Amino acid sequence: MAEELKVFRTWSSTFALRVVWALQLKGVPFETIYEDLSNKSSLLLQYNPIYEKVPVLVHNGKPLAESLVILEYIEETWKQTPLLPQDPFERATARFWARFGDDKVLPSVWNAFIKQGKEQEEAMVSAQENLKYLEEELRGKKFFSGEKIGLVDLAFGWIANLVDVLEEVKGVTLIDHENHPLLLAWKQNFMDAPIIKESLPSRDKLITRYHAMLEAYTAKEAAAK
Repeated sequence: MAEELKVFRTWSSTFALRVVWALQLKGVPFETIYEDLSNKSSLLLQYNPIYEKVPVLVHNGKPLAESLVILEYIEETWKQTPLLPQDPFERATARFWARFGDDKVLPSVWNAFIKQGKEQEEAMVSAQENLKYLEEELRGKKFFSGEKIGLVDLAFGWIANLVDVLEEVKGVTLIDHENHPLLLAWKQNFMDAPIIKESLPSRDKLITRYHAMLEAYTAKEAAAK
């Protein structure tokens, strides 16, 4: 019996892109199901009743949610093109950096985009501190995972995909040549990989989307005061 593999995603979700990239790097065929999160399908609510969001991976009828969890599952299920190193310490370290990205780096960058005034200034400082750790981690390496794209690179794919969009929409600079030459080189190497490049969403559509998100958040904050 053929395997059934489905990925529930939206066109813009950077978390869902991690799953798409991982499966494509491993050469695993799958069906894509696009969701409208303003009108969620009954299947999405059935498969992810706790968070009710994408991505969701459904493998032979069994659903998994949360992108980092899904990446681990993909790595353990399909052994070709490993995304994690074999050494246990190095594997644990890779997991640490992936989690650091979601727990620390992403919230600080997002706050630098969404906040205003003093809160934005504080978020910019926090984001720069976190990005400095990533710059140091890249010393002597082409990718976070070494010479080839691995799980940590996929976890940080949102930096390559989204940061310059957020910078343009907000009119700020988070990553520059003076302070982040290695991070910018990594971004270019990552974006140049054919599998990554071919699956990136339209930059113009992303700019339109995040302009609307920023305007909606700003209006909501103003109404609450």
